[in-house]
Amino acid sequence: MGNSADWTNAPDANVSGGPNTKNEGYDDAVPRYEAPAASHDDGGMLSSEEGELINYKTLNWWQGGIVLIAETVSLGILSLPSVLATVGLVPGIVLILVMSALSTYSGVVLAEFRRAYPFVQNFGDAVEVMGQPIGMGRLFQEIFGWAQVIFQVFVMGSHLLTWTICLNTLTNSSTCTIVWAVVGLAVFWVLNLPRTLKWTSYMSMTSCLSITVAMLMTLGDVAAEKPIGSGSIEVARHLGFTGAFLAVTNIAVAFSSHSCFFSVIGEFKNPDDWPKALALLQICDTTLYLLAAIVIYVYVGQDVPSPALSAAHSPTMRKAIWGVAIPTIVIAGVIYGHVAAKYIFSRMFRDTKHMIRRTKLSNLAWVAVTLGIWILATVIAESIPVFNSLLGLIAALFASWFSYGLPGIFWLWMHKGNYFSSKAQTCRFFANVVLFLTGFLICVLGLWASIEAIATEKGTKPWTSLRHAVSTPSNYPAEPSTAVADRAPTDDDDIDCTPPAFRHLETDP
Repeated sequence: MGNSADWTNAPDANVSGGPNTKNEGYDDAVPRYEAPAASHDDGGMLSSEEGELINYKTLNWWQGGIVLIAETVSLGILSLPSVLATVGLVPGIVLILVMSALSTYSGVVLAEFRRAYPFVQNFGDAVEVMGQPIGMGRLFQEIFGWAQVIFQVFVMGSHLLTWTICLNTLTNSSTCTIVWAVVGLAVFWVLNLPRTLKWTSYMSMTSCLSITVAMLMTLGDVAAEKPIGSGSIEVARHLGFTGAFLAVTNIAVAFSSHSCFFSVIGEFKNPDDWPKALALLQICDTTLYLLAAIVIYVYVGQDVPSPALSAAHSPTMRKAIWGVAIPTIVIAGVIYGHVAAKYIFSRMFRDTKHMIRRTKLSNLAWVAVTLGIWILATVIAESIPVFNSLLGLIAALFASWFSYGLPGIFWLWMHKGNYFSSKAQTCRFFANVVLFLTGFLICVLGLWASIEAIATEKGTKPWTSLRHAVSTPSNYPAEPSTAVADRAPTDDDDIDCTPPAFRHLETDP
C-alpha cells in the first residue's frame, strides 16, 4: 500500500523522477523523489474489465472553492462570537485576522508542494516524500496519513454533536440526544455514498447559502431584540491561560480545512486554478467570521452562547435559524467524511481496478468504510458532548499541524540550503518558521488548555440522554415563567429522558 502515481488521472505526474518537469523552477529547487510505478496498465487489464470508470477530476475552480467554503464555514463560525466574549473585542478581531493570514499562506505552500510532487493526494503521501531520504517514508506515511483520518473523524463528530443540538432545539419532544445522534448517523452516511466530490459540490452551494442566511437571521434577531450598549462589552479582557488559549484554538479550527486541500486539488480539472479557489475561500470565510463574531458579540454581550445560532431571543426564532442551518451542518460533515473515506479506500485498493471502477467489491467496500467512520464519529460526539471543548481538542491535536505546522515544514524541506538566496526567499523563510512555531504552540499549549477545560466542565456528561438544546442567553429580558409540569417541554428545558430505573447511573456519587 505504498505510494504510487497519481491515481486521479493527473496527466502531469512525473512518476519516475519526482517533480513535474513542466513546472519550471521546481526541478532544481526541490529534492527529487522516486515514486513507485503504478502496478496497473491503463491500456491492458483495465480496458477489459467491467464496471463504470470513475473520473475523479471533475471540479472547476469555483466548484472547488464552494466545496471548501461549505467545509470551512460551518462549525468554526458558530464558536467565534463566544471567542470574542472570552478574550475581548479587539484581541478577538486581531486573532481572527492573524489566523486568516497564516491559513491563507499555508494553503499557498501546500499547493506549491503538490505542484512539485503531483502524485501527492493526502498528508500521508506528502510526509512520505520527506521521509524517504532517511528511510522513514513508509513510517511517516502511516503516522500522518492515519492522523489525517482521525482528525477528520473528530470533525465529523463535531458535526454530529451540532446536529443533536439542532434537533433538540427544533423539537419540543422528550426524544433522547442519543436517538438524534443515531438519526444523524444515518443521514450523514447516506449522503456520503457518492464516491466523488462533483455531486457534493452542488450540495455545497446549498450549504453556503444555508449558513449565510442562518447567520443573517441571527444578526437581525439580536439587533432587534437587544439594543447596542445594553450588554456587557469589553474591548480587552484579562483572563487565565486555559480560557485564553482555548479561544485561540477555536479560531484555529475555524480555518482548519487544510487536511482536505490535497484531496480537493486532486479532483480539480486544472490544479493550477487552485489560487483562485483559495482566494474565494479565504475572502468569504474571513468576511463572514468577522461579521458574525463582531455583530453577535456586540449585541448579545458576555453571555453569548456557543454555538452562536442559539443567540436568538425567542424559541421560535431559534427553531427557524437552526432549521435553515441544517444543510451546512450536514454537508460540511459529509465533505470531511468523503476525504476520510477516500484515504481508507485508497489504502485498501490503490493500484487495483477497484480504485477507479465501480465493481461490486469496490461499491460494497465504500459503503462499509463510510458507515464505519460515521459510527466512530458518533461515538466521539457522544463521548465529548461539550462543543467548544471538542473544537479546542481537535485544533490542538491535529489542525495545529495540518493547517500551520506541516506546511511550514514542507517549505523548509523543499528549499533547504536556499533560504537566503534573495530578499523574497528570506522573507518566506521567516514566514514558514512562524507557521511551524504557530502549529507547535497551538498543539502543546492548546492540548493542555483543552484537556483542562474538558476535565473541569460541569453539567454535561458523556453518553447522557439529556437534551443538548441551548437556552436563551441570561441577559435577555425574562419571559413569563410557566411551570414545566403544566406545559409541553420546550428547548429551554433540560429534560432527562433516561428511563427511571437507570437514572442513578447518571448521578454523581
